[in-house]
Amino acid sequence: QVQLVESGGGLVQAGGSLRLSCAASGRTFSSATMGWFRQAPGKEREFVAAINWRSGSTYHTDSMKGRFTISKDSAKNTVYLQMSGLKPEDTAVYYCAARTGPLRVGEFAYDYWGQGTQVTVSS
Repeated sequence: QVQLVESGGGLVQAGGSLRLSCAASGRTFSSATMGWFRQAPGKEREFVAAINWRSGSTYHTDSMKGRFTISKDSAKNTVYLQMSGLKPEDTAVYYCAARTGPLRVGEFAYDYWGQGTQVTVSS
């Protein structure tokens, strides 16, 4: 089992920045991919970014590329999502997820999920 705990969400004004963290514990694996997803009220959960734990390769969804950056700290078993230039439409619950194997963007490819952290961007 893998446990994922997100933190760092909160209320921020438009144009501001936040850094989300996802601490992984339990059964960790060097071949894992860690991803960030988000779900806004009344909308489906959508992919944000992912990082392969071994290679460090990343993938960011086009609509957020340049504003959001995923990174990792292997020593801390933690993945980050740095968000800048936040917009009201970025308001959502942000979830961390993990899977064994290469990068995937589909949520059903991920086996483990955190509880989510709320990000609210005011205009």
